[in-house]
Parts: sequence; C-alpha cells; structure tokens
Amino acid sequence: MADLAGVAPTTVAGVGPLSRLSRKQYVALATMRWRLLTNSVRSVQGAFELGARGVAFLIYALMGLGLGIGLGAGAYSIASTGKWHILPALFWLVFVVWQVLPVALASFQEQFDLGMLLRFPVNFGSFYLLNILFGLVDIPAILGGLCCVGLWTGITLARPDRFLWTTFVLAVFALFNVLLVRAVLAWLDRWLAQRKTREIVSGLFLLLMLSLQLLNPALRQENNHRSRNFKPSPTRPKVVREIPGWTKAARAVLPWLPPGLAAESMTQAAEQNMASSTESLGFLGLYILAAGAVLGVRLRSEFSGENLGEAPARKERVEADRRWLIDGSGPVAAVMEKELRTIPRSMPLLFALGGPLLTVLIIGTVIRNTASASGHPFLLAFPLCVSYALLGFTQMIYNNLGAEGTGIQMLFLSPTPIRTVLLAKNLFHGTLFCLVAVLAGIFAMMRLGVPDGALIAATAAWLLFALPLNLGAGNVLSLTMPYRVNLGRLSRQKGSQASALLSMLIQMTVMGVGVAVIEVCAHTRRMWLATPIFLLLAAAAVFAWMRVLGHSDSLANRNRDELIAKLAKTE
Repeated sequence: MADLAGVAPTTVAGVGPLSRLSRKQYVALATMRWRLLTNSVRSVQGAFELGARGVAFLIYALMGLGLGIGLGAGAYSIASTGKWHILPALFWLVFVVWQVLPVALASFQEQFDLGMLLRFPVNFGSFYLLNILFGLVDIPAILGGLCCVGLWTGITLARPDRFLWTTFVLAVFALFNVLLVRAVLAWLDRWLAQRKTREIVSGLFLLLMLSLQLLNPALRQENNHRSRNFKPSPTRPKVVREIPGWTKAARAVLPWLPPGLAAESMTQAAEQNMASSTESLGFLGLYILAAGAVLGVRLRSEFSGENLGEAPARKERVEADRRWLIDGSGPVAAVMEKELRTIPRSMPLLFALGGPLLTVLIIGTVIRNTASASGHPFLLAFPLCVSYALLGFTQMIYNNLGAEGTGIQMLFLSPTPIRTVLLAKNLFHGTLFCLVAVLAGIFAMMRLGVPDGALIAATAAWLLFALPLNLGAGNVLSLTMPYRVNLGRLSRQKGSQASALLSMLIQMTVMGVGVAVIEVCAHTRRMWLATPIFLLLAAAAVFAWMRVLGHSDSLANRNRDELIAKLAKTE
C-alpha cells in the first residue's frame, strides 16, 4: 500500500487503529478504491456498470426515504400524543430492516472483501475498524440510517427538549445494529465455508422457513377455538380480550431485547425518569459489547490466517466417487450432473429457489383475504403467483457461468463447445424451473382455489414463452457481463449491478406482456385466445434462444479474456 515502504515490521505491531501509520493506511485504501472507480469507467461496460449502480442507489435511496418519512410521521404522532407504548414497534421495524436486508441482498450487491488487506502490514485494530467502516456504506446500513434519521426527526419535532438524548439513544442503537449485522455475516461466511456446515445451515434455514408457514393455519385455528369457547368478561377491555395467551411470554421478553431497550430509554426520558432511561441504555451497551466481541472473535481468526478451503477430505472424495451418477456419458449429462451436485451445497442458490416458493403462500393468502374483503376476485392472482417463482432463477439463468470460478479456463481448453455447456445448463435450469413452477401452482391453488381451465392453460403457455426468452437473454448476459459467485457465502459477493438491472427489466417486460395479453382477452371475454397468442410468442422465443446458442461460441471467444479475468479472479 502507498506510503508504507519505509515502515519496519517491528513497528507495525505496536501501532493502534488511530495512529499515524493507520491513518496513512486508511488514506491509501481510499485512494486505491477511488482509482479503481475512475479506471473502471474508461470502458463502455464500466461506464454502464457505474450507471446501473447509480440507478440501484437511487431506487434504494427512495425506499429509505419512504421508510424514513413513514417512521418519522409515526414517531411524531407517538411523541406528540404521549402514546409511548407503541414506540417499540417502530424500533423493531428498524431492527428487522437492518438485520434481514443484508442477507436478502448479499447475493445482489457488490461488496469489498477486506481479506485482501491481510496481505499488507495492517494491525488487528485497523482491520477491525475498517470492517465496521465498510459496513456503514452497505445498502442495508444506509436504509437503516435513514430510518433512524426519520425517527430522530419525528421525536425531535414533537419533543425538542429531548434533542440531545434522542440523538444519543439512536446513535447507540445504530451502532448496535452495525456491529450485529457485521457479526452475523462474518459467522455465516465461516459456517458456509465448509461443505458439511453449509448443508446443515441450509437444511435448518429451509426447515425454519417451512415452520413459519405453519403458524398461519395454527393461529387461525387457535383464534377460532378461542372465539367459540371463550366467554368475554364485560369488565375487561375488548383489545385485551383479543390478545392470544401465548403472547404473554413474548411481551415479557421483548422489552429486554435491544429494540425494546432503546424504546424504553426514550420513553423513560420523555417521562423525566432519567435514572431508568440510563439503566435501559446501559443494558443496550452490554448488547453492543457482546456483538462487538462476537465480531472480534471471528475477525481475530481471519486475521490470524484462517482460510477454510472447499476441498473435501480424502475419505470424503472416495465416498463421493461411489455415489449415484446421472446415466449418461456425454458432456451434456456431465454438466447437468455438476449442476445437480452444486445446488444442494450452495446456500444462496437454495435461498433463491426456496424463497419465492414460500412467498407464493404469503402472496396467495394476502390476495385471497383482499378479494374476500372487496368481494371481487383478482383475475391475475394465479398467474402472478406462478410467475413469481421465476424470480428465484435470476442469478442462475443470467449468470450461469458465475459458479465455474477457475474452471472457466478448463471449459475453453476442453474440446466441448461453449454452446454445448450453455445448452446443458439451460436444460437443467429449465427442468428445475418447471418443477418449481408446478409446486408454485399447487401452493397457489391451496390458497386461491382451482382457477378456470382457460386461465391455467394461458399461464402454462406464458411460461413456455417466458422460459426460453429468459434463457436466451441469460446466455448473452452470462457471456458479456459475468461475475464470480462464491457458493459458500451469503455476503461479499461481487455482483454486477448492470446485469441485475438488465435482468430485472427483461423479466418486468415479460411479465408485462403476459399481463397485457390476459387482460385484453379477459376484457373481450375470449380467454381461450390467450393460449394460442402465448404459443406463437413461445415459438418466436425458442427461435431467438436457438440463435443465441448458435452464436454463443463466437461470443464467448470474443469475451474470453474478460470471462477468465472475472471468473478466475482470486478473492
């Protein structure tokens, strides 16, 4: 790094994170990042990538401003009316946004891997501080910060006398969220770095998501049972009577968790009880120390040189050779087998496949309840739920070479054409998508009921149009805008904002065409006409897909150097 050539190795160990040497390191790192940015825009793709990042940042900024304005209005209403018992709900919303979004967006945003700093004479304090500072510029941290600003604005406008204390409490709460999310992502990377722990975490995650879906019918059944057997007392308020009994334990625990402590500190300060307010803030400080310690343990191991590899033990390799193989000796079967072995060992891919399926149940429930309340059924409910399953295949289809890594060099050295590799990947992804679409349709029918036969046929025909069109566009973006995918990590993924933006536009266009055709046919009372229209569009999409496959070898050879540079790049 710049300005460090004259530093003796013996002086590095004694410096602190804010010493003169550390400050020079920070400046050198910032200079390096700035030069990488300016050099990247010299090419057309780099300029387009920067523009896509700007659009993505604008979208997330609007989301953050919307959340901040809503939270600010809610906080102002609470503080002005004195209904402080509602304030914990706002803090819990900020907490959920700050902790859930990093996992959800980890595979779609570019992050800087701080492990490269360990090649230079950086002390542990500087490494720890840089890890936290880089966490401040993540999209979830920016959204969470805007939410905190909204809370601060609403409470300050209603209670100007609590300006300083509100600022201090929200700053402490924000610091806790920053430390916790960095610790969670660091330990997830540690657990997902090895195959066995990755499979265990993936199984537990899917089991948890499936268990959450069972809460809705269980709660509905409990509420129905209580409404039949419970005799309300006229002396008890109606709101209290409607609260389920199982929430008593939750109401006793929630005030002792960080969002509850922050809200309690604000409440006690508003009621002029500074002793209790300081006590709640002190407990929140203990949570900060715990989160910082958990993060420090993980970073200390990484700083000491821990770098877990993907290679299995010798015994595991021998057992793997004896496992079931796909019956086939050609390159298509070999590529499909490799893809089949990769997905169960990748948490991001499992999350991408399982997340939309589970969301279909939620969307179906919301649509059903809305239609029941309004008395008008939603025509596009079933196609919407089925098409939503396609979103989980975005990374697979539009970056189908991203998981190859250094193996991309072997693809160019082997006698197998690139179009054969892409065809095998497309066939596997298409088969998997058909399976997921069938499951999504079953889940949608469970929530919405069995739709009309003409609507089912139109939905199936639309899928025949959407799938090859996405596969063809995905092959083009995979060869022109590739990025490496680390299958063992949820965070630190070096994604491409340009590819993500284009894939989103393509999918929105495909869905828009489907909505337009179905709406027009339904308005003219000729729903049967939607199926042949989609079949004609499907024939054109298949033709375009075949044309892309035919030119994929020449396109891959033109972008060979860039493919190898991006996919074989070490982290």
